[in-house]
Amino acid sequence: MRTDEFDFALPGQLIAQHPPELRGASRLLYAHGGVLEDIRFSGLLQLVGQHDVLVLNDTRVIKARLHGSKESGGKVEVLVERVLNDREVLAQVRASKSPRAGSRLLLANSLPVEVLGREGEFFRLRFAGDKPVLELLERHGSLPLPPYIAHVADVEDEQRYQTVFAREAGAVAAPTAGLHFDEAMLQALRDKGVRIAYVTLHVGAGTFQPVRAENIFEHAMHSERYEIPQETVDAITRVRSAGGRVIAVGTTSLRALESAAQSGELQAGSGETKIFITPGYRFRVVDVLLTNFHLPKSTLLMLVCAFGGMEQMLAAYRHAVEKEYRFFSYGDAMLIEREQQ
Repeated sequence: MRTDEFDFALPGQLIAQHPPELRGASRLLYAHGGVLEDIRFSGLLQLVGQHDVLVLNDTRVIKARLHGSKESGGKVEVLVERVLNDREVLAQVRASKSPRAGSRLLLANSLPVEVLGREGEFFRLRFAGDKPVLELLERHGSLPLPPYIAHVADVEDEQRYQTVFAREAGAVAAPTAGLHFDEAMLQALRDKGVRIAYVTLHVGAGTFQPVRAENIFEHAMHSERYEIPQETVDAITRVRSAGGRVIAVGTTSLRALESAAQSGELQAGSGETKIFITPGYRFRVVDVLLTNFHLPKSTLLMLVCAFGGMEQMLAAYRHAVEKEYRFFSYGDAMLIEREQQ
């Protein structure tokens, strides 16, 4: 398939730069059986059944962006892609000239860092001292907002570009469908009888990269780490036996679940995934997807088209533009029932 088949015109003013005043005060486009319904996010409570399970990604966004200098004095910007252990990370390093293996950086005016070498497009960096990297990032780093958000991360972003159920530190981008939920909505779902289950997928910066290859199958996905607890597998098994549905909150939850079911059966455990879901993919786990609106020509838009049907999803995006839905991380949401396979 051609990448340009997944393009659409998006007026710049529809790209949300700030979250709504309150969590959950968003619009929701409900796509089911060829029908599009414009409702409020609060209406999700009526659309989720008491025998369903809602699967959330509990990853936590780390303060992955650091500024500093090379030994030569040149400025550098570091965006941590993945924390490997208490001392080392993989990171993007932006500088006028790429640093060499063995050279040193000074980040945030106080953090000595050694460049160990390249691993693909990333640099492997080692932080000096005895404090864990995550602690250093929390103290000295800043939140890495997506490239389409124009302002520098502030206090509002530190709270709102994080889900209320975030607990496993490691992502450099938020699982944005989860940003709509507040504690009251989660409790109302539980009170209705809906099961709440969790997976962890640490979202990488590659989630924002458009597919540049003319043929989508020439695109190389970044690897991301995920974990599926046994209790989540058990919850899904019970829901299936009761006739309920598996509702993935976000493409990251869906990718984790589908990655863990490549053998044909959902397996608990952890692993790396480069799964690239495109039209024609046969879904093994997820019945319904709650997601935000995605970038043109992106792997996430391709996933959505695979899930809800390409014709219906592209029509939904045209509808969303016409009705002036808010797009991307701080934007509105879409609830999609899976196209019959």
